Amino acid sequence: MRDIRDTKHSYPPDGGYDVLLGEEDINKRIKELAEEIEKDYRDKVPTFICILKGAFIFCADIIRKIHLPLNIEFVKISTYKGKFKNKTPEVIDNVDVRNKDIIILDEIVDSGETAKYLSDLFLSREAKSVKICALLIKKRKRKIDISPDYIGFQIPDIFVAGYGLDYNEKYRELPFIIKIK
Repeated sequence: MRDIRDTKHSYPPDGGYDVLLGEEDINKRIKELAEEIEKDYRDKVPTFICILKGAFIFCADIIRKIHLPLNIEFVKISTYKGKFKNKTPEVIDNVDVRNKDIIILDEIVDSGETAKYLSDLFLSREAKSVKICALLIKKRKRKIDISPDYIGFQIPDIFVAGYGLDYNEKYRELPFIIKIK
């Protein structure tokens, strides 16, 4: 396992981090998730919708481990305008979901607002089915009652980065997930 100190960028501002999930653990769990999805979709052609930017590494890794015909789309979600959080997320890119079996790939379910919003949106656009696959889910009480259908890891209510998740647009490239202190 690589240590964050082996990377060529500066550490978080206070120098505080711990590796929360190592590269081997992540790869093993993604393989298991891929097997679950293969079993559930063996007679279907799922369309994976990757939420940008955070889920792109998760998306690439999981679809390479799924041995089924599949489609992939990308959406970018805006949850902030300037410094202010939107009341509801906004889809920047539209995708055609009509009559398709959709699997939303999200890097982390925190409040649940984005996952619920996309799920409802795609169902209103006549998707055949919508499921959510999240690499991480925070252990916390959510305002929105939603639970992904496929969950990689449940983590404490902490700030994390790496493996696609960022800290001020840094650390996405790390092959492991760190806890920012």
